[in-house]
Amino acid sequence: MSHAAVRTQVGIIGAGPAGLFLAHLLHRQGIECVVLESRSREAVEGTIRAGVLEQWTVDLMQDLGLGERMQREGHFHRGITLRFAGESHHLDFEDLTGGKRVTVYPQHEVLKDLIAARLAHGGEIHFGVRDVGLHDLTTDRPRITYTTQDGEPQTLHCDFIAGYDGSQGPSRQYVEGRSEYQHLYPFGWLGILVEAPPSHHELIYARHARGFALLSTRSPEIQRLYLQCRPTDTMADYPDELIWSELHQRLETADGWTLTEGRIFQKGVIGMRSFVCDRMQHGRLFIGGDAAHIVPPTGAKGLNLAVADAVYLSRGLECFYRTGQQDELDRYTDTCLRRIWKAERFSWYMTNLLHTNPAEGPFEQRIRLADLDYVVHSRAAATALAENYVGLPLD
Repeated sequence: MSHAAVRTQVGIIGAGPAGLFLAHLLHRQGIECVVLESRSREAVEGTIRAGVLEQWTVDLMQDLGLGERMQREGHFHRGITLRFAGESHHLDFEDLTGGKRVTVYPQHEVLKDLIAARLAHGGEIHFGVRDVGLHDLTTDRPRITYTTQDGEPQTLHCDFIAGYDGSQGPSRQYVEGRSEYQHLYPFGWLGILVEAPPSHHELIYARHARGFALLSTRSPEIQRLYLQCRPTDTMADYPDELIWSELHQRLETADGWTLTEGRIFQKGVIGMRSFVCDRMQHGRLFIGGDAAHIVPPTGAKGLNLAVADAVYLSRGLECFYRTGQQDELDRYTDTCLRRIWKAERFSWYMTNLLHTNPAEGPFEQRIRLADLDYVVHSRAAATALAENYVGLPLD
């Protein structure tokens, strides 16, 4: 890219799931775009994050020709296990949803596939940019100014801007008249990566008096586990012996099931919050992904919501370039928010259902257990959980 002003049809800020999926969707439609990312490629691909892909997200990756490695290395789960009161209850999602399932394939692996394919197609991704500024958003010629990783000032002229630059990116601040909704949870997650074979064939979500625990998988040799903790806790509060003790207690069952231990080689604490920005566009700027919404990881919705934003925006842009009509672009916020609030509701429900809240008394705790008991013994309740977990249909 020269240091003179450059033009494209769509400028995309952010090489996360939303930005990269949008780039691939636009490429398929013959719409030019340039992706700008503040981090290096190594940092993007090296940020370890879990990933549970909804059925339609997997189908989209296949449709875009991006699913070869996912099909080879992903873990395809037909359901989950809910564990409480020392007993396990399998929810068969394939049976409950007419054949849908979820795929455990880490987000950073998805990003590796998207980046490699984008570059192989000759698409532009510029890593390491900084000082990003947005201009002339209410005109038909918006522009993005930034500094390249070589320290050179640059201007990208475009028809539209997709601000898919995460919760700390600049794009959301340019959306005028927005309101923001946030809910902070009184607990966090301690996550660990372990060198060990799988202890179970699917995810286990466990509610216990000592707190929530989640057993997931990464590969045949590496497993991912989580413990509910205080959001202010640090790694110094959790030596390995304590982690294993808590996991054994919270995941225990009455049927003799055992958790396989291994060497813990990574651990960290994350806070839990829900966030929604109620306006996702301003002029020719459209925001999405973590820039517009955040969900707690309990419902496994974050990546999938980001991809849905990209799908909706790509539809609006395709319609604009094909017909000149902006009606679908004008509906972008409303279309996205319908799905976002349903995902926020489900994530809030799963989080409260499974965690021990220090602010709740014995009555509320018994209500949570009754809710779990109802879910595992009512096909209607199990179906409602299953169809939300595997992914609601796109509008």
